[in-house]
Amino acid sequence: MILEFWEFLVSIFYSTINMLNSASVWMVVSFGIAGIFHAYMSPERMRKSSVGSTRLSGVLWTTIAGTAVPICSCGSTPLGISLYYSGAYLGPTLAFMTSTPVLNPVAIILTWGLLGKEVALINIITGLTVPVIVGIIGNKFAGEELHIKDLPDGTERKTLIFDEPSHFEKIKAGLKWSYTELAVTISKYMVSGLLVAGVIFNIVPQSFIQTYLGNPGFISLLGITLVAALMYVCAVGHIPMIAAIVASGAAPGVAITFLMAGAATNIPELLTISKTIGKRAMIIFLITLAVLSNVAGYITNLLLMPGFEPVLDFDATSRTVETANKLIFVQPEWLQYACTSILVAYALYSLFKLIKGETAKHLPTGR
Repeated sequence: MILEFWEFLVSIFYSTINMLNSASVWMVVSFGIAGIFHAYMSPERMRKSSVGSTRLSGVLWTTIAGTAVPICSCGSTPLGISLYYSGAYLGPTLAFMTSTPVLNPVAIILTWGLLGKEVALINIITGLTVPVIVGIIGNKFAGEELHIKDLPDGTERKTLIFDEPSHFEKIKAGLKWSYTELAVTISKYMVSGLLVAGVIFNIVPQSFIQTYLGNPGFISLLGITLVAALMYVCAVGHIPMIAAIVASGAAPGVAITFLMAGAATNIPELLTISKTIGKRAMIIFLITLAVLSNVAGYITNLLLMPGFEPVLDFDATSRTVETANKLIFVQPEWLQYACTSILVAYALYSLFKLIKGETAKHLPTGR
């Protein structure tokens, strides 16, 4: 019994490390990009722009901008949080977080080659439409988290706005904020969220998931939405898996639902949104995306079934994967582990600060 429990813990550890490795490089890079965003997009400037309001143009702008960034959901989260902390309203922020992992050039190529042009075109349409709807609903139903009233600690408002520093000083200030404030905040939720995902990954066998998802019908769309929310998948790494499931007999709507919900919703991202923006923002994001991804999947089934035939074959797959691999940055293993170590160090530092703060509360005060 003890040996089995130990093996279970080891399996969780390795699963978590593997998921961290797949996300860590992009997260560390995104911290830097987020710092530059924050340096040049001051709150005053953002609030004068379309993304600093409830205007539809702000949601449209961040949706289109998000599709050009080939980063997974864990990598897009720091960028979205940075936009929000810089003065963007909730709608544009959620639209960006939705469109970035769902639709990017590499994902389009893989979807076209492995799932066919019909599914790819539907995915493009939904990838542009759903984020806009998520953003509109976010602006409409948000409460006090509609936009941040006060800047987080560590943001130098006067330095960035009134002193007109050099570009180097702006970037330096932005990176300092990102790698000392934002990274610590986000890493603790991402690491803990991926740890939970590692537990789920080992409790629920992947063979069971694939067998269940292979059952066509609307219940599969609902089930895949739940699975998508619990799993962590890369923005493009899940596409061959879902193509194999469709080739084995699943309805094409399952692919669309998973392409939407699987890439944009997962425990680490939902936990981060809840803790850094608010629970209501996380609920709006999750429910809206879950409903819309199911609707998109259901409509896909109506349009393509019966008569849908999977396009997956060896030659087409080889050419598609080869083309996509040319656009994908292949991360060296040492770099993955280095960036994973950075995220874990941030998380441990955050835990140390928490323990230190709690200890200080219970220590007797001096007279």
